Amino acid sequence: MNETLVTDGFIMLGVSLGFVLLFRKLGLGATLGYLVAGALIGPDVMRLVDGAESKLSIADLGITLLLFLVGLELNLTRLWRLRRDIFGFGLAQVALCGVALAGVIHLAGFSWPAAFALGLPLALSSTAQVLPMLQSAGRLNTPFGERAFSVLLFQDLSIVPLITIIASLSRVPADPGAPPGWLLALYTVGAVVGLVLAGRYIFNPLFRLIGGLGERELFIAAGLFTVLSAAAVMQVLHLSTALGAFVAGVMLADSPYRHELETDVEPFRTVLLGLFFLAIGMRLDLHAIVARPMFVVGMAAAVVMVKAAIIFVLALLFGVERRPAVASGLLLSQGGEFGFVLFGQAAAAQLVDPQAASLFSAIVTLSMVSTPFLMQIATRFNRPKEEPKRDDLDGPETADQANAIVVGYGRFGQTIAQMMVGAGISVTIIDNDAEMIDVASQFGAKVYYGDGTRLDLLKQAGGHEARTIVFAMDKDQLSRDELELALKTFRQAAVYVRAYDRRALMRYRGLDTAAVIREVFESAVLMGRKVLKTLGVEDERIARIETAYRARDKERLRVQADKGVFSEEARTMFNFSKPLLDEDQ
Repeated sequence: MNETLVTDGFIMLGVSLGFVLLFRKLGLGATLGYLVAGALIGPDVMRLVDGAESKLSIADLGITLLLFLVGLELNLTRLWRLRRDIFGFGLAQVALCGVALAGVIHLAGFSWPAAFALGLPLALSSTAQVLPMLQSAGRLNTPFGERAFSVLLFQDLSIVPLITIIASLSRVPADPGAPPGWLLALYTVGAVVGLVLAGRYIFNPLFRLIGGLGERELFIAAGLFTVLSAAAVMQVLHLSTALGAFVAGVMLADSPYRHELETDVEPFRTVLLGLFFLAIGMRLDLHAIVARPMFVVGMAAAVVMVKAAIIFVLALLFGVERRPAVASGLLLSQGGEFGFVLFGQAAAAQLVDPQAASLFSAIVTLSMVSTPFLMQIATRFNRPKEEPKRDDLDGPETADQANAIVVGYGRFGQTIAQMMVGAGISVTIIDNDAEMIDVASQFGAKVYYGDGTRLDLLKQAGGHEARTIVFAMDKDQLSRDELELALKTFRQAAVYVRAYDRRALMRYRGLDTAAVIREVFESAVLMGRKVLKTLGVEDERIARIETAYRARDKERLRVQADKGVFSEEARTMFNFSKPLLDEDQ
């Protein structure tokens, strides 16, 4: 094995591990830890590792895998639901912030082509920094989190047109071997269509085959092969490899193997993205930064203030309330990791010199430093309006140990809890509706106040000793990630979940729950039986119709989970013109 490779790997992993742990402890995030570690071991400080460019070419795979994971989160149904925020809010944010920051940079003494080549990348925010923050705070699936995700998604999608804009401004003579712009556009459309078809007819059947074999190593290899093959197709066509990976993710977003793919690809994404930031830190020209420290600090402050102000105004125009609008502006005000890529493109196009690219890379880095602090401020602005503090409401930490925990004491949870109490089983009931708790107390029921989806609160309620945990909240208040975490933490408990509809049922599919019950399904079937009885259908035939309907619905649910809610097979499984039973039945 190459001795230099081993030594470099030892130094890079060792130093980055120390700095990432330190920065995590300080609440500044792993990204900044990698950047500082890279600057420290790079050629301008300790000179421990050389060859940042070669390492960056490998680390670019981290960006590719990041876009693949973003695509996995975006099935076509969700993409359509978020279309206004993605293509409306996102487009307006990138365009207005990019133009405004280009104007600021032009006033700082740069030519207009250079200002646009530097200003447009600064319009992008850090997907790698913001999404993990929202996820760890449990806010990714809230309206606030989805709006931020939508803007970040459009920013990621805008990489291709931004690269095209920078290429059109290039001062380097055109490559005679490169295809013209109109042909690239055709290549892009053709490649996207081809990848979608490949996902449907090649990759999905491949994953079904491998899933049947139960070989985890094959599944990991197939996941990486999917990403790399999509990226390779785009590279051959002189297109963005990140776009190819994103399309590959979207085409597998409805696959039943999506969550397993996320689990398998995530470690590679984490390591390679860390290497990417490490290589960026090594490339920073610290001498140029030290020569103009006030410019770097001032421009970083300008980036944060300009973006925060524009995003705040846009959020208001898109119907967001004032406090969440302020929070959105603060959360997305930093520069992003794709800025490093685009600054390199600008330098290669001879629009800016390498020292300027390093200066603006430092500006992005400094703006990223502000994000954890701005996130704390944003959390305060976006905190939901609290009811007046009620000192008389007990939290679940005061409850005695019980055999069962019921989260949610609405019409659904009440029935379950009262049946268990009637059987002599001890129950701890949790709800976050103070008014409902008051009403329940008038009927002699003790309900503890709190958010029962929080892991720490379930632990306080005795989750580790409970034999059963029932999530009976209304609507979609329980995400798959929250449920999965509860299942892993409280392995001794049988976990039951109330599902709002069949989409929620599919979202929880594959998890080791005791049961997931659709809230209106059984009552609707019961009413259907009574209606058939009124219409003169015999009891025996009603029973056969119910059995056939349940079997058909179960099979249709499986098809929808495997092939999509609106797949052709799912839509044709229930034919309203054909009875469930044949005439002789």
